[in-house]
Amino acid sequence: MAPTFFDGIKKDFKDVPVSADNKISTTEFLEASESLVTLFDLLGSTAFAAVQKDMTGNIKKIREQQLKSPATSETLQDIVLNEKDEKKRDATQGLLWLTRGLSFTAKALRKSINNPDEELTVSFTNSYNETLTKYHNMLVRGIFKVAMKACPYRKDFYSKLGDDQSVVLAQLEAWLAALEKIVEIIEAFFESGNYGKGL
Repeated sequence: MAPTFFDGIKKDFKDVPVSADNKISTTEFLEASESLVTLFDLLGSTAFAAVQKDMTGNIKKIREQQLKSPATSETLQDIVLNEKDEKKRDATQGLLWLTRGLSFTAKALRKSINNPDEELTVSFTNSYNETLTKYHNMLVRGIFKVAMKACPYRKDFYSKLGDDQSVVLAQLEAWLAALEKIVEIIEAFFESGNYGKGL
């Protein structure tokens, strides 16, 4: 049987270690996030290049901090806490914006799974309106609206994920549930300490 998209990714969100106290391992999280960015290639439109560039830029900010200070960067929470008194909190800003992008993607795909008759344009537009639009100016909103309209037909996207749709849907559900859990943990962490204030 031909491999699916999920068989070929570098790291699945369900394989990202999360400790009992909800600390998220930095290295695996970044690898899983990079794998998610490649999902936008399947949407097949250059309109998503801005989304990919934004997410890749935020991944880079977090990784640079990890490379600079590996001992205090083992988990995402460690990075934010170690940066909280700095003037420039690049990695914290990167994580905040990356999480917003991940939340947008997760909500769009959840809407798609839960509404089998809904086209991706609708799922992604509704998700954008619920997540990112409040953080964007008119120019960026315009770019995203073009991207949402450029979504492929649902059947074309799902067929690119893999031939056997029952396998694809099972893998997508497991990957998405793990992504949703991680997004929820990061959002709760930011809210608990106002670490995203002023970013």
